[in-house]
Amino acid sequence: MISSILLAEEESIKINGKNKLTVELNGVALINHAIKNILGSAINELIVILGYENKIIENLIEKNIKIKLVYNKDFKSGTSSSIKIGLNHISSKAKAFFICHGDMPKVNQSIYNKLIKARYNYNKKLEPENKKEIFVPTYEGLEGNPVLFSKFMKENIMDIKSDFEGKKIIELNKKKVLNVPLKNKGITLSYDTQKDFDFN
Repeated sequence: MISSILLAEEESIKINGKNKLTVELNGVALINHAIKNILGSAINELIVILGYENKIIENLIEKNIKIKLVYNKDFKSGTSSSIKIGLNHISSKAKAFFICHGDMPKVNQSIYNKLIKARYNYNKKLEPENKKEIFVPTYEGLEGNPVLFSKFMKENIMDIKSDFEGKKIIELNKKKVLNVPLKNKGITLSYDTQKDFDFN
């Protein structure tokens, strides 16, 4: 079983006075592009972390048996609190989990599936001590998102005291990291300005 934690809690950049996650891209709210891509992949459950304008975001999300909405009342304290809450809500059956961002609509279902496949193919014949636990998508040498973590990384992330930095976790666990080269620039692109929406 593969889980996904989708971060949609931050007090995000305003575009024309609106929360960017509610701004439409090709007629669909930005947050729903991320959700559609995740649900279209081989992921089994999706934990959406809400915070800023949580009711507005919640009303944009269609009900789905795979989706669980979780509110982080401490969302202003930083991303790490949202990730930890998400980890507390993933299924005990999850063998791995993604950490995803609601403002990256070009991360399509194929990207999720390729990372899941990379994890399986790389680890299937290895002894536990040789298996990789963190799978990082790259585009022309640049690290991107989403990152896929083995369930064995959960405690490491829960132990972080400061705000979460994905690069920090990767840096501290280099021997456990497998970079997965992809031919999709979308893993490096977040939508932060009106131009991003106009020239998608």
